[in-house]
Amino acid sequence: MRITFLGSTSQNGGSPTLYATDRNSLVVRGYQITDPQALADLGEVPAGEADIEIPLELLRYYTPPAAHDEATSTPTAEDKAKEGR
Repeated sequence: MRITFLGSTSQNGGSPTLYATDRNSLVVRGYQITDPQALADLGEVPAGEADIEIPLELLRYYTPPAAHDEATSTPTAEDKAKEGR
């Protein structure tokens, strides 16, 4: 798996940080959840998994792949009408 840095709201390279992978997924370096009530609400975490908290502001660094494909997408009837086709 290859990782690409997307952005961070941390000034020192720590949490939170958002990365993209070449497997069409995201990796988050976030904050470990330690609040007992939150842990109880989440339930048991399966082996090899973790629940990570990230601030919503970190998602400003994420652009869905569809947004990159707009230039190659097929115009809709509305788009064609706007262009006078």
